[in-house]
Amino acid sequence: MRVIVVGAGVAGLVTAVQLAERGASVDVVDRGAYLGAASCSWFAGGMLAPWCEAESAEPAVTHLGRMALDWWPAHIAGTVALGTLVVAPPRDTAELSRFSKRTTDFEWLDQDAVARLEPDLDGRFRKALFFPREAHLDPRRALVALAARLEQMGVRISFDRDVSIPDLDADRIVDCRGFAAAADLPDLRGVKGEMVVIRTHEIKLHRPIRMLHPRIPLYIVPRQDGLFMIGATSIESADRSRITARSMIELLSAAYALHPAFGEAEVVEIGTDVRPAFPDNLPAIRRDGKIVRLNGLYRHGFLLSPAFARMAADAVFEETDGADHVER
Repeated sequence: MRVIVVGAGVAGLVTAVQLAERGASVDVVDRGAYLGAASCSWFAGGMLAPWCEAESAEPAVTHLGRMALDWWPAHIAGTVALGTLVVAPPRDTAELSRFSKRTTDFEWLDQDAVARLEPDLDGRFRKALFFPREAHLDPRRALVALAARLEQMGVRISFDRDVSIPDLDADRIVDCRGFAAAADLPDLRGVKGEMVVIRTHEIKLHRPIRMLHPRIPLYIVPRQDGLFMIGATSIESADRSRITARSMIELLSAAYALHPAFGEAEVVEIGTDVRPAFPDNLPAIRRDGKIVRLNGLYRHGFLLSPAFARMAADAVFEETDGADHVER
């Protein structure tokens, strides 16, 4: 079985790994000039948080997302399994109760327990929710590691290739182009996400922190060398232009509210991109002859790509059980 995967974001690379593991001869092509150049995966948070996502996502996200907790550590190094901490400012502690009612698999923590998990947050939050089975990774390191693994498996990744999918010569073609596939998927929409990367050695966090607020929910994900990724914005727009002033102010203000040390941090990077989403905000696999389309991962690229890549591989090999329920 010769397969060409179009798109070298997280969906395309994970799909290529799963196909190669099943014995397919796989090539990956991407329109970007280099890894991450044309992929919203480069700006992702990298949180493997199926239970936290249950607060606002469909139950399928939690159910299928659990596969990621095993798949990522089995395929690349660097997955950090220290859970997720959810906090709220004192005036917004009611948000914690609301959050807890919409999810499971958490523990209530008091102020002392928060300090034991994250010493630099000592005295800042009286209550918190802790999701001990969740994990996170650095998306950029993960993409590089996946590309290296594919190379070891004999899979070639070709960049700067803006191809015509119907003209590709292969037994099967898997379209993982994200929002770039909108012309072929009329119900696909773009949702703009914005992020800021800052650096400080004045505070250390060991796991993702979600800070609840009725208007500005925030997550901060620790990375190497004193870096922290701050995100949470979700704008119904396919505009890839730079971050808005309001979003920048809100993200940095919320980080400062989490800990004043972030006020002196160095702003290292500002990023925006458009995430692909279907009307129900769930991914879909669609088949059109020899073309299998995997799209609509929305905010859950790293969380859902293992499960949906497996379904896409099933569709490629015509093992359709498990893929039919996500077709539209």
